[in-house]
Amino acid sequence: MENVVNDQTAERPVTPPRKAVPQLAAYPHRVAEIIRFGDLDPQGHVNQAVFLTYFESGRVAMFRNPDLSIGVPGITYVMVRMKVDYMKELHWPGNLEIGTGVAEFGRSSFKAAQVIFRDGVCAARAVATLVCMDLKTRRATPLPEAAIERLSPWKIKGA
Repeated sequence: MENVVNDQTAERPVTPPRKAVPQLAAYPHRVAEIIRFGDLDPQGHVNQAVFLTYFESGRVAMFRNPDLSIGVPGITYVMVRMKVDYMKELHWPGNLEIGTGVAEFGRSSFKAAQVIFRDGVCAARAVATLVCMDLKTRRATPLPEAAIERLSPWKIKGA
């Protein structure tokens, strides 16, 4: 049967293929987090803005840990974009695991992919675009080879 709108045949929208469900094992850096009662909104689930805080905890634990040797003198990374897919509700109380890894490199940026898991189920996934910034000029600068070398061991499996 045809779809007819205003006496004209309308094409049915094409449904994009579903993305594969992320696997925590693919993310090389992981950090534990708890769901706090204050994370809830009036609907009784974790507010969507708090997911961003969980993701931040995962990135900070990875990128700011001096033991991981990711830092390069004279530069820092600033987030310029964050894309989030919310997949499941989260409720209090609970324990979470945030997985983080490098998805790809650009000229002056890289993408960090992240997931939030609870009890083995993925509740959200995100991709943050981070730009390499020169600390003196406060401007974007090409990723130094040293930064790529230090970040490469943290690439997501399959990326």
